[in-house]
Amino acid sequence: MSAGSAARRRPASHGLQVGGFVLDARSLGRRPGTMRELRREVTATERIGLDLVHIPEGATIDLDLTLQAVSEGVLVTGTVSAPVAGECSRCLESFTDAVELSITELFAYPDSATEQTTEEDDVHRLVDDLIDLEPVVIDAIGLELPLQPLCTPDCAGLCPECGVRMAIAGSGHGHEILDPRWAGLAKFASDADVASPGPQDHPPSDRAADQARSRTEEK
Repeated sequence: MSAGSAARRRPASHGLQVGGFVLDARSLGRRPGTMRELRREVTATERIGLDLVHIPEGATIDLDLTLQAVSEGVLVTGTVSAPVAGECSRCLESFTDAVELSITELFAYPDSATEQTTEEDDVHRLVDDLIDLEPVVIDAIGLELPLQPLCTPDCAGLCPECGVRMAIAGSGHGHEILDPRWAGLAKFASDADVASPGPQDHPPSDRAADQARSRTEEK
């Protein structure tokens, strides 16, 4: 699931069931200050993230959260961590990593002033005292992951001439590149070398004439 799709809030539904990203806030009551800690492992039912880097489907997402009742709803704070997989934007190699991010989100009570005076897309709401954390996690991950991920911070990418990974080719890898301003001169010099025969290239008739002249001069 992409970050863009996460921006479209899930409409209120009375079919939510506790488990996964759905948290039960009924034990908090509505007395401000009441708190409860919650730790849970959730299996990603689909990939979450961006085109080049994401949390894979089937990965385990760790939730370490605190639920606190406040006057307008339930404040959820804590951390979310998960493994990620991606493709390096420089060398195109696959890589794995991990992401850990913090979340702070208010879930408004249905009859609160916040719920009544805020647009639907601007605040999350409790549904039957249940909290659907999935849209919050998806949004946060989409913002946390880089648009141009790297396999290593110092990845040298690919050779612009032959496309080999510079990490494999080594620091001495390179190509002799002729300045295009001198290309015409280099071609002229090459053609001149071919057209000008050396002394050893004289035809047999020329060598015979040279030998005859030499014998005449000796006499």
